[in-house]
Amino acid sequence: MADNTENNRPDGSDDNNDKDPFAEMFSNLFGGAGAGGMDPKNMPEEIQKAMGVQNDPAAMQAMFRQMQQLMGAMASGESGPVNWSLAIDSARQAAAGDDPSVTGPRQQAIADAGRLAEMWLDAATAFEAPGTEFTAISRAEWVTKTMDTWKVLTSDVAESMSAAMTTAMRDQAPEEMKGMLAGAQGMFQNLGGAMFGMQLGTAVGGLAKDVFGGTDIGLPLAGTAPLLVPSNVSAFGEDLDAPEQEVLLFIALREAAHIRLFTRAPWLRTNVIGAIESYARGIHIDMSKIEESIRDIDPSRPESFQNMAVEGLFTPQHTPAQETALAKLETVLALIEGWVDEVVAAASANLPAAGALREMLRRRRATGGPAEQAFASLVGLELRPRRLRDASAFWSTMLAERGIEGRDDIWSHPDLMPTAEDLDDPAGFGTRRKLAEAEDSELDEALNKLLSGGFDTPRDGDSDDDAPEEPTDGSK
Repeated sequence: MADNTENNRPDGSDDNNDKDPFAEMFSNLFGGAGAGGMDPKNMPEEIQKAMGVQNDPAAMQAMFRQMQQLMGAMASGESGPVNWSLAIDSARQAAAGDDPSVTGPRQQAIADAGRLAEMWLDAATAFEAPGTEFTAISRAEWVTKTMDTWKVLTSDVAESMSAAMTTAMRDQAPEEMKGMLAGAQGMFQNLGGAMFGMQLGTAVGGLAKDVFGGTDIGLPLAGTAPLLVPSNVSAFGEDLDAPEQEVLLFIALREAAHIRLFTRAPWLRTNVIGAIESYARGIHIDMSKIEESIRDIDPSRPESFQNMAVEGLFTPQHTPAQETALAKLETVLALIEGWVDEVVAAASANLPAAGALREMLRRRRATGGPAEQAFASLVGLELRPRRLRDASAFWSTMLAERGIEGRDDIWSHPDLMPTAEDLDDPAGFGTRRKLAEAEDSELDEALNKLLSGGFDTPRDGDSDDDAPEEPTDGSK
């Protein structure tokens, strides 16, 4: 029997089956985690030429630094369509900069604004406050608190994107390297996951510089406790002709209103995420765009790995299922934002700057900022309430017809949710709802009769109901 001692660990386990030899090679080559790395100048000339960095030490060093981050992430052992550790690190880096920690006085100011906002909302909605106090967080903390939700929102897209990147990187490898990289499927998958993680993190980090709290995109990204990012609120108010305290209070009103809605209608979050997932499942990736992006990577600029062109990666054609999911999503987002818009307008009626702030935030929410547009390019979906003004008009009509209690009661069950038709014709909502309820009632009644045996059903062997009975004495 051959002696395999040299291939075994001291504990007797086999070391050969645990490592991807190509991942280990690249980890050593680029200085990944636990590897000493090699001197870039010692890289074979043909490899330098294939990577476009021959005779350019600065470009080579820059490339190595970027690849070290990617390969370090690969060597961490994390697998899947997204390297989430790298996504979080990239997001925190993108959100860094002027991101001071929240001081005690600033935290107190946020808490005070939150309490006042809750008091004002009590008169504008039937939904009660959840009883949790406002907290102030930094941009980096916002990234950490919201990442679990981003995982849910992007998982289907990430899987498609990672598979496309894996295929493109394998097919686009220089001829000089294809032989060496043959069979390195696992390495390419990990590298694709790392690259998508870096892209996603950069987009989320960009959003962290724009958002005011945890509900800006119409979802409770950080749970159902109200929170604000004071540095972003302050930046938003700098160019406004309004006192800082008014801006802060108005933003707090919007955050608190969102939280009340999602707390009282817990099914709503599932409803929105379900529509997003239904849309994402039908996404198709334009492989030619992926290949073009990979060809455009400049090894002399490390940021080119992060700035890969992602716009247009998603094929514009939607499947019928996607069209249905998209219509549902746009309607529910508009209904959420329209309700918040109306409730906050009522609650802030005595705030001098309320009208101007309402209009600014309507426009901001409907158009999205650069960071939101970058995220839309990355995941192929814009989370915007395109019919915000129509939805606001709908809720205003409901208030006039039904009062506060009746208006808010519409959120009591998903089956009561208004449709796009109701946004077109708010005045006809009541009539359509009564007709739908009548149809449901008739269906329920028929079903109950069937289940209880209330319908006369013919028995086997029964003759026609009108046929005379046969004599029992044998006579005809």
